[in-house]
Amino acid sequence: MIVGVFLLLGIASGFILFKNVRLSLENQPLQRQYKVSVIIPARNEEKNLPYILESLKKQTYMPYEVIVVDDFSSDRTFEIAKSYGIKVIRNTEMPDGWTGKTWALWNGYKNSTGDVLAFIDADVRLSPRALEALVKAREKANGAISVVPYHRPEKFYEKLSLIPCILGIFAFTSPFEKYNPQKGMYGSCIVVSREDYEKVNGHYSIKREVLDDLSLGRKFTMNGVNVQNYIGYDFVSFRMYPYGIKSEIQGFGKSAILSTSRLYSITIVLIAVWFIGLLSVELITPFLIIYNSPLSTLFMIFYIIYTLQIIYINKWTGYYGVIVSLFHVLSSLLFIYIMLYSLYQVFFLGYVTWKGRKIKV
Repeated sequence: MIVGVFLLLGIASGFILFKNVRLSLENQPLQRQYKVSVIIPARNEEKNLPYILESLKKQTYMPYEVIVVDDFSSDRTFEIAKSYGIKVIRNTEMPDGWTGKTWALWNGYKNSTGDVLAFIDADVRLSPRALEALVKAREKANGAISVVPYHRPEKFYEKLSLIPCILGIFAFTSPFEKYNPQKGMYGSCIVVSREDYEKVNGHYSIKREVLDDLSLGRKFTMNGVNVQNYIGYDFVSFRMYPYGIKSEIQGFGKSAILSTSRLYSITIVLIAVWFIGLLSVELITPFLIIYNSPLSTLFMIFYIIYTLQIIYINKWTGYYGVIVSLFHVLSSLLFIYIMLYSLYQVFFLGYVTWKGRKIKV
């Protein structure tokens, strides 16, 4: 009885945490025409840049300017960006006290002239009406917005990111975070007016932070700038880790532990209840079936319910294939490894590793 109630709470927690706050294209016209500066930080992004730059050429709402900041790349990032005839900034030094991405974004801002700033990662893909939807959403929010892109992994190891991605979605769509004074943003796609960005002194004010997106959201919230987070679905997508499972582990590992400190306790508790319930049915169900336990039917039912819930969430947030969606225990085990790796970095090493850099925490 107690087990059944806990598993029910786990399922309920998932439905409470996931709010389908999709980016949509508002019907009403813009109150004014904005000059949008798209700023793309790029460190060794020669494979990704053509996708984002080509998509920007096909927008129904054309950007005023596109700026790529070459963040000390060792590949052909600079040459590829230059071939598109856009503004390219090549970072040649990084002052003490900055992280690589915050320095790149700050330099992009300093070289921009638009009245709206769109900070977009190089691995993002935009549908033709994406920039129009982003500008309208920012105007409606009258503040700053960020978007969790729809994830389109291709290789099997990439698809194992299913559970880490869902847990990240929970953190951003949790209704309990709506009024969190430390409300964060999702760094892959952030849109804000120049006025609001300068109000908080932008990335300069968070130059030391590993979690630049969460820290920038907190700065906005603390200074009275409304922050809204959306799911990209049809408009904004990305492929997160095409360069190998090591980069996937490092990418999730750099924020897995640190990001929890910014969430309300109720959000953390609900996420924990959901994941513990999920892991329980994943690990225990096979043994109950093998030993013909009276509880096997109950656990099998909950395994199916959890699976259907995951498939429903994935419909709006990412496609991970049939195998990983059905045998999600593989992704859950990867998440546990990522958490242990993150704990080791934060509490034993005192730094996290990302894109060849060691960043102190």
